[in-house]
Amino acid sequence: MKSLVIVESPAKSKTISKMLGSDYIVKSSFGHIRDLPEKEIGVDIEKNFKPTYVAMPKSKKIIADLKKTVAEVGHVYLATDLDREGEAIAWHLKELLKLSDDKTDRITFHEITESAIKEAVKNPRKLDMALVDSQQARRILDRLVGYKLSPILWKKVRKGLSAGRVQSVAVMMICDREEEIEKFVPVEYWSIEAELKKDNDMSFTANLISKDGKKFEKLSIQNKEQADNILKELETAKYQVSSVEKKERKRSPYPPYTTSTMQQDASRRIGFSSSKTMSVAQKLYEGIQIGSQGVVGLITYMRTDSLNIAAVAQKEALNFIETSYGKNFVPSKPRFYKTKSKGAQEAHEAIRPTSVKRTPEMMKQYLTADEYKLYNVIWNRFVASQMADAVYDTVTIDIQANNYMFRATGSTLKFDGFMKVYSIQDEETKEPKLPVLEQNDNLNLVKISPEQHFTEPPARYNEASLIKTLEEYGIGRPSTYAPTIKTILDRMYVRLDNKKFYPTDLGVVVNKFLKENFKDVINYEFTADIEEEFDDIAEKKLKWQDVLKKFYTPFESHLTKAEGATRQKIAPKATNEVCPKCGKPMVIRESRRGPFMACSGYPECKTTFSVDKDGNKVSNEPQQTEEKCPKCGGVMLKKMGFKGPYLACEHYPECKTTYSLDKNGNKVIKPEPEKTDIKCEKCGSPMLKRIGKRGPFLTCSAFPKCRNLLWVKTDSEGNIIIEKKESKKEKTAKKTTKTKKSEK
Repeated sequence: MKSLVIVESPAKSKTISKMLGSDYIVKSSFGHIRDLPEKEIGVDIEKNFKPTYVAMPKSKKIIADLKKTVAEVGHVYLATDLDREGEAIAWHLKELLKLSDDKTDRITFHEITESAIKEAVKNPRKLDMALVDSQQARRILDRLVGYKLSPILWKKVRKGLSAGRVQSVAVMMICDREEEIEKFVPVEYWSIEAELKKDNDMSFTANLISKDGKKFEKLSIQNKEQADNILKELETAKYQVSSVEKKERKRSPYPPYTTSTMQQDASRRIGFSSSKTMSVAQKLYEGIQIGSQGVVGLITYMRTDSLNIAAVAQKEALNFIETSYGKNFVPSKPRFYKTKSKGAQEAHEAIRPTSVKRTPEMMKQYLTADEYKLYNVIWNRFVASQMADAVYDTVTIDIQANNYMFRATGSTLKFDGFMKVYSIQDEETKEPKLPVLEQNDNLNLVKISPEQHFTEPPARYNEASLIKTLEEYGIGRPSTYAPTIKTILDRMYVRLDNKKFYPTDLGVVVNKFLKENFKDVINYEFTADIEEEFDDIAEKKLKWQDVLKKFYTPFESHLTKAEGATRQKIAPKATNEVCPKCGKPMVIRESRRGPFMACSGYPECKTTFSVDKDGNKVSNEPQQTEEKCPKCGGVMLKKMGFKGPYLACEHYPECKTTYSLDKNGNKVIKPEPEKTDIKCEKCGSPMLKRIGKRGPFLTCSAFPKCRNLLWVKTDSEGNIIIEKKESKKEKTAKKTTKTKKSEK
């Protein structure tokens, strides 16, 4: 009799089905099938926080199909994801499908490869109810916070708002940083640098570091007068090498990726948002069609905070490094990394390729541009983590000038080690080369340069630094970072400008209200502490009801107090501008795309203007340029759109030629579509090859009459690969054949 394997994703079910063979039926639950109800709180606080779960509307057909299949099989394997969320989904499946203990087992795997899947089936286990309880506690607490706080925000700020345990703290971080920047007062300080040389050798620079043995701090030289006094004392000084210290310094590789470090690095290196990173990683994990090999999972599970690496994977990596780069690139002993993240689940693995033998270049022909970029950084980071240290030759030269001391430092990369595959760009790798000098060598002063500086405020958060800070505080978990950032952007509490987070006026008001009325809940410490308590539930140290009771008693008193709070107003910012149409004052308002200027007489008058970074009005009137339209010869006009300035033909709408402009105002020319020999399957016209954000695709040359579009892949030589899709008739015929075989 066959066995049923239930996974979360349909893409995963197709991959696993091929690996397990005809003795197994693999079906997908399409994620969660049961949850707390949408339109009511679904938690009975009086009955020890008893939850009421309901089948999700989208799951009715799925549940019916699964129940039918369960009745036809001998055993059921719940193969949902290996985190707490996955454990809870498995429990909900067991409850909803009424699966008996003797007929049901739980299996987990870190990667979707044939060996891992078959090994999981050989070693099943029972549901871990402690993990389920931990997830239940999180879900119920977040429901209580969301459903109790949001109505108060509706009353006291604006309808349609929401609050959340993690999202509100993320907004608080961004607001707090903006407040620091606004309050920041720059402090003047000076540095002094000398350009020196020995005879006819190359010149080099050295920085002033001390006087009479007392080290200069950053702010020691506070103004030009102090700097000038030092320069006077150095006018007649003789410069002599006091000491030369040469060292060999080693630099170790970074550990393999966890979810947060992958999101941070993907943001820095390839410009991916956290949500895009997770979306692409999901595809790499669930499986990619690799030629004749079929569908293969290319990376391990991508929601993890562990740095563990399977012994088999580590051995394969070390063998690969020795074969591909040489024995000197293999460390003297295998590397093991200790997880620093609070509450990390050590049973998990770090993110790595399922096989290092599948190099990025080998896989490139099967991947979209985005999939290749992410797979490339994951592969490089993992391989580098198992390689030998990079080795630098460093030299530190101290130079005496009367009672002052200057210092020059330099380093040369002696052995690249792990940096062979994982490049690092920082100050350490940019240090200049120095001439060969010995102690007591006399030096000639070429010039001495004082330089004025001002202290700078802390930098605004970008996605990478916000995720890093959330992780450092122990706020949220790997699976929450991307949806948290998406939520605070969608709710317009913050906006992204030049990849930096700015709080909106709405975000500032909501944050102020929550801090004043719910300071014991919406703060860094509570949010981090509660995560630790969720971990204690998972480890059977605490009961989930006790954790909720401890939270809810003080929370309830805050709710009562907040009901009497004053209603908050989000007043638009006044300007000195007057509406050119109706004469009323213009004000600054916020939108999803950032601030803009609008007439205060809205909605009667709908006059708006774009504004620059300083809030000054940017005219909406088109500006003539020297560019000519390549299609009709008309003058190209510079216009302002939602996404910024762009060029458009003066003969619009008869001629619709447009060009985007880059940050420097230069025209961005998109490549012309290439003609192909492929015929449109709908109308027979030639197909055109275009390049989009997701990679190459084909469109019909008869557009707009025929709107046929086909995403394709290309091989290493740029040839188009079209994956044949089964027609509805072919799919029906296959199903009929399978049914007949099973009946026989």
